[in-house]
Amino acid sequence: MRSAPDGRKFRWAFLTGALLLALLTPGVSFAEEPASSPAPASEAASAPPSEVPKSVLSWETRAGRSYVIPAIEVVGYLFLLNWYDRNYLADKAIYRTDGNTFWKHLTDSKWIIDSDQFSINQFLHPYGGTVYYGLARSAGLNFWESFLYTAAGSFLWELGGETGPPSINDQITTTFGGTFLGEPLFRMASLLLEGGRGKPGFWRELGAAVISPPTGFNRLVFGNRFDAVFPSHDPAIFTRFQVGGTLTSLFNTQIFSRDIKHSGVIADFSIAYGLPGKPGYSYTRPFDYFDFQFTAATANIFESITTRGLLFGTDYAVGDSTRGLWGLYGNYDYISPQVFRVSSSALSLGTTWQSWLSRTVALQGTALAGAGYGAAGSVHITGDRDYHYGATPQALLALRLIFGNRAMIDLTGREYYVSGVLSPEPHAWEHIVRGDMSFTWRIYGRHGVALQYVVSHRDAHYPFVEVRDQTVGTFSLAYVFLGSTGFGAVEWRGLAADGR
Repeated sequence: MRSAPDGRKFRWAFLTGALLLALLTPGVSFAEEPASSPAPASEAASAPPSEVPKSVLSWETRAGRSYVIPAIEVVGYLFLLNWYDRNYLADKAIYRTDGNTFWKHLTDSKWIIDSDQFSINQFLHPYGGTVYYGLARSAGLNFWESFLYTAAGSFLWELGGETGPPSINDQITTTFGGTFLGEPLFRMASLLLEGGRGKPGFWRELGAAVISPPTGFNRLVFGNRFDAVFPSHDPAIFTRFQVGGTLTSLFNTQIFSRDIKHSGVIADFSIAYGLPGKPGYSYTRPFDYFDFQFTAATANIFESITTRGLLFGTDYAVGDSTRGLWGLYGNYDYISPQVFRVSSSALSLGTTWQSWLSRTVALQGTALAGAGYGAAGSVHITGDRDYHYGATPQALLALRLIFGNRAMIDLTGREYYVSGVLSPEPHAWEHIVRGDMSFTWRIYGRHGVALQYVVSHRDAHYPFVEVRDQTVGTFSLAYVFLGSTGFGAVEWRGLAADGR
């Protein structure tokens, strides 16, 4: 368990960094031209790896990485967090821990599923996990080593951060959610630093620090020790930022409409990194492909954040028209469409692909099925815990139909079943379905407009729940700012494996 400041202070930080990423990514033409050959990214400096001092990080040779520095940083962060909580939060007594607390929790304490607020457990804990993860990752450690630091940081907090018993659900969401969210944040920050020519300037450093604060911290405090930028290996990327107005309709909500904001403003950022089909690009590292989306709204402040990334897998080809990748993905989702919310950290099997249907029309898609540990519930339930925990089978199908440089249609369906397995309520379950449909029209350059409709449905079954059947739909009209690659269709036809 861990209390933390309100999540509101993070929402605009995400969007500010996301917009900086879109604005500062080098521009390319929208014309259909053969892709240029990928250029290897600089990792430490212009000097060959053999000439880089061993005390300076090199991502190629892994020289200069540190296991000690992030360990000290994680412990220091935990002490500072506990100091802040015991002095400035309302329930100060919860954080008045000492050595006896740690020893008791380590040797004689029963782990529980806690009853903290949904936003704390399902967002702020994973976001806290990104701090542990980012401190290790930006110190030169790889994905799996940073995952272990995240798990260790969460474990230390559960033992010594609070006087209450350690929490199973917090350990899971902080470790897995923190990793599956932390790696995209680290990659996006690194991509921003890598863009342009020469050493990153002030604005790129600031943007990277907003996206991934631990990365910015290590780059600032340790100077050239960790100045080397993580190499992206030139992935195929699609980015989009949009902002507009919304209208919300309710169906079978069992909630008075006065509790709902029927109109408002919405802002959204999404990036697909490592789209299949780029000649010369390979999937040898976890999250060499990932998809990230963040949405903030005045109607609900923090509407959604979703990530999925390839952990283990390989690419494939079907004829000359289809390129794809398949394997094991890591997922973190947090969705809150005003009247209810659902969140999970999961592992899924599936595939991501692109098929050319004609000379100018392409179909991109992702199909996933897996399971994780999640939570769901209505925002209007009262009690010690206003949501249900359980093992969560889930599925996703996302399709994007791209019409040259002019328009695209997006269709995404998600389904979650928060079961009674591994749950305090063994006979309870929640069934959540969400559909997202949008049409985007490019008007000029990177600028366009989008029409979008999102519908979310919840069906709950457990004794103490009065609100069981809820459906909410949101229509939006938005201005769209596209990234440098337009709609993101990857061209490989007629290109050799080296991109020429």
